[in-house]
Amino acid sequence: MAIAFQGSLLDLSDEVVPGPLGSSVRRTVLAHGAWIDVRPGWITGADALLGRLIDAVPWRAEKRQMYDRVVDVPRLLSFYPEGAALPDPALSDFRQALSAHYAAELGEPFRTAGLCLYRDGRDSVAWHGDTIGRGRVADTMVAIVSIGAPRALLLRPRRGGLSLRHDLGHGDLLVMGGSCQRTWQHAIPKTTRPAGPRISIQFRPRGVR
Repeated sequence: MAIAFQGSLLDLSDEVVPGPLGSSVRRTVLAHGAWIDVRPGWITGADALLGRLIDAVPWRAEKRQMYDRVVDVPRLLSFYPEGAALPDPALSDFRQALSAHYAAELGEPFRTAGLCLYRDGRDSVAWHGDTIGRGRVADTMVAIVSIGAPRALLLRPRRGGLSLRHDLGHGDLLVMGGSCQRTWQHAIPKTTRPAGPRISIQFRPRGVR
């Protein structure tokens, strides 16, 4: 797949390595029992990984029903269920590091990996929470590793209120925890500004989608 991408001048490494977590992770406590952790630049070599995943992942386009018509989902997707081989060894390293860091809070490892490819500013995801499965009724975590060009990730309370914005890309990590999936929503809006490709890698525990 040929996609033009302008890499970060701060990340010229071809070796893909997760950095430390611990005190480098910044937690923000939200309303209704939700929280988010942010670790900017967690992955070294993230731009090199972007190119590998664009070529290695079996991306698929999906369609959905919207009112009286069927429309294209504005991003490409791939999902790796529990036990499936991941498309790059680096993703296994990320999942292992996240499982170790959050073991005491989460009480279980991250099991699955979902990947979304936002090809340019026209690709997006609407407001939603990951509420298929246990996330609808129980506290859980979803860890998102963003590689490629930064895009805005917005969060807002499900019952209404001001939204928060985090621009994620080039190896940034954001983890949504507590009640976040059922009491808050998140989105990647479209943008008319020039935007290169971004891949979102989402790690989830068993039974959360």
